[in-house]
Amino acid sequence: MATTTERLGIVETKVENLNEKLDGIKGDVKEMHDCLDNTREGLTNKLNEMYDASCSQHKSLAEEINALKSQRDKWLWTAAGAIAAMGWISGHAATLIKFIT
Repeated sequence: MATTTERLGIVETKVENLNEKLDGIKGDVKEMHDCLDNTREGLTNKLNEMYDASCSQHKSLAEEINALKSQRDKWLWTAAGAIAAMGWISGHAATLIKFIT
């Protein structure tokens, strides 16, 4: 059977080995934490970039849609005016022919 001193030496060796392993784990955790920080910052920057691009695309599309609506409205009112004028002329054709002749 081992003496108390020998057993104590074995326990001290095991504690030192555990301390070394814990130091290694602490280093690994720190590296992982730094990696996660970098990843978070990279993702945040990329998401901000994508958000800005999306906003500018939506703005340009909104301007384009408004321009198309404006153009459509101009043609719609012009066509409606032309139809109304033709209707008035056809309804008053007899009176207009009297003025012409």
